[in-house]
Amino acid sequence: MPYQTQYQLHEADAEDRAVIAARRDDPTLSVERVGRLLAGESAVLLWREERGLSQRALAAAAGLSPAMLSEIENGKKTPSLPAAKALADALGLDLDDLFG
Repeated sequence: MPYQTQYQLHEADAEDRAVIAARRDDPTLSVERVGRLLAGESAVLLWREERGLSQRALAAAAGLSPAMLSEIENGKKTPSLPAAKALADALGLDLDDLFG
């Protein structure tokens, strides 16, 4: 393999390692929950489970009623922007991680 090609591959590997290192602390769902997300389950529900929170605890942390959170998790209601932001904050996520 020519030196230039080896150098380019080494540089690409270094860039990939830098991206991986920078994103190491990004929030992630378990593989099982990713499958459920892809099957159409609520991201709010899955992240709540991932964080080990009860509905009541997340609702309280986000300033929502448990009934409203239940409706959001079951797809019966779409949260307002302030409610969505409060849920994301309570789960330790960016808004686009939760609703993106």
